[in-house]
Amino acid sequence: MAQHKSAEKRNRQNIVRKTRNNDIRSRMRTAVKAARAAIADQAENKDALVKKALSEISRAASKNVLKKTTAGRYMSRLMRASVAK
Repeated sequence: MAQHKSAEKRNRQNIVRKTRNNDIRSRMRTAVKAARAAIADQAENKDALVKKALSEISRAASKNVLKKTTAGRYMSRLMRASVAK
């Protein structure tokens, strides 16, 4: 339980940021899952879904929801999978 006004404000900020980060992370994971499914099924819109997933990964990295190296690894694996199949 926060005892000071500054601690109460910090708790409010943490709640807002956690909510925002979870939303960004969820959008990214959904896009990556859709792209992987399209790659596996050889769907016609595979390239568009991969592009959207890469965009979501970049957005998450730019907002520090993901580390830059983690985002790079996700992007690299996704690109390799889309080219290989």
